Amino acid sequence: MHDFRSKNHPFYEKTLETKPIFEGRMISLQVDTVKLPNGGTATREIVRHPGAVAVLALLDGKMLVVEQFRKALERVQVEIPAGKLDPGEAPEQAALRELEEETGYRARNIRHVQTFSTSPGFAEELIHLYFADDLEQGEEHLDEEEFLTCEAITPEQADEYIREGRIFDAKTLLAVHLWREFRQADERR
Repeated sequence: MHDFRSKNHPFYEKTLETKPIFEGRMISLQVDTVKLPNGGTATREIVRHPGAVAVLALLDGKMLVVEQFRKALERVQVEIPAGKLDPGEAPEQAALRELEEETGYRARNIRHVQTFSTSPGFAEELIHLYFADDLEQGEEHLDEEEFLTCEAITPEQADEYIREGRIFDAKTLLAVHLWREFRQADERR
């Protein structure tokens, strides 16, 4: 069995050249020329992203979600609180910051659940998912360009939002799935 992270893996693609294309405030785009396992070459378009956090936060047995417009999809959708990492910021601190900024709640208890990639075919973005409960009222601090509403939803509402397509993004779908697992584990105790 090969180590999936090793440069010695038979599928590893060695980068021969990197050409920067775009440098934005949130992402950058580059085109890499790579050597393929069969000796040929190919190009790979890669989006660089600083990473993000998302928070599955429970308040009185309900999950906190925010509703906001997502320009890339041209739609409003319901998501768990989330945001990008600031330079040098630890993921747990970012999760606490984003939770309070978007919902107005502070978590006295937070723990890392999972880190996952969003679009591994072209982007390096990783999302660090946290679970938070034992919440206390804090103060909402939306960014100047951020417009959203916050609500606490039941498991049944989450299922309904998924059926309706209001919950549509992977991080929130994963959070709802994990929430179900947490509830089932609690019921077995």
